[in-house]
Amino acid sequence: MPPSASDLLRALVRFPSLSHHEAAVADYVEATGRAQGVRAERIDDNVLLSLGEGDDVLLLNSHLDVVPPSAGMPHGAFDGYESGGVLWGRGTVDAKASGAAMLAALFRLHADGFTPANGRVLVALTACEETGGGYNGMEAIRPRLPPLAGALVGEPTEVRPCLAQKGLLILNAEARGRTAHAARAHLGENAVLKAARAIADLDGLAFERDDSFLGRPTLTVTTIEGGSAKNVVPDRCRFTLDVRSTPAYTHAELFALVRTAAPGVEITVHSDRLVPVRTAPESRIARAVLSALPGAVPFGSPTASDWVFLADVPTVKIGPGPSERSHTADERIELAEVER
Repeated sequence: MPPSASDLLRALVRFPSLSHHEAAVADYVEATGRAQGVRAERIDDNVLLSLGEGDDVLLLNSHLDVVPPSAGMPHGAFDGYESGGVLWGRGTVDAKASGAAMLAALFRLHADGFTPANGRVLVALTACEETGGGYNGMEAIRPRLPPLAGALVGEPTEVRPCLAQKGLLILNAEARGRTAHAARAHLGENAVLKAARAIADLDGLAFERDDSFLGRPTLTVTTIEGGSAKNVVPDRCRFTLDVRSTPAYTHAELFALVRTAAPGVEITVHSDRLVPVRTAPESRIARAVLSALPGAVPFGSPTASDWVFLADVPTVKIGPGPSERSHTADERIELAEVER
């Protein structure tokens, strides 16, 4: 009898698998897969388990790493405390519950003697999804995966199908002025005031195109720094723009719009790798998910995931647990939802 999703999750949560420290939990997943009789492959601390031989490949992907424990967690972050059908701990929601469910599904299919017709079910549990930069497990292994017909990305959605996800474009901006003594401010050009005017213009920037799931992009000023002394007119002021993008615009289009709206400052791209993604409701994978969940209403998500590295693949983001509990002191999951 293969292990249940709940049993697998209980085991996974007890590994303190912070980003870049996933080796032990990857060892467990690889060993469990081999013990269950499915093919297992290890790439760094990313584990691939598969069933079938054909070219029609369905990918099930989630991540093994977690963020550090929060202050004030009511139970040990990695103790796997359980009460009343609820499991507490870091990673119970984000996203070991999804990984456990995917493993349980693969093991159950194998135990039932199921073989995909001209297809393959591939589970990839990867490292370093939470880091936001540098090494990313899915990004690293993607060139070594076979062509994919569709994918599920396991993240907490309360088992609701997510068909669109916002991207992130981070821009650096710098206003330049001319320094002078503050007592003779008229001899200088105040870069802070120049930046303030640009920020006001950017605050009024209207994005006209809507995405049916995600609405319009948003732009937020998140950091600002200017001036070197209390009695000197500042000649530089730097600020950062956080643009949450949608599939209605490319990042290049958004960059051009921002530059046009703030001609008095220099704007450069800090990061544009987290692209927005969307899957057509009529795609095979979306139709399969909606068929399995009668009455489910697809939605769009504001949070990024490894879906960005599957942008060319029809993908649905779906998994147990509410996203709002991710990274919180109260992270916990109802085991019945994991089984569902």
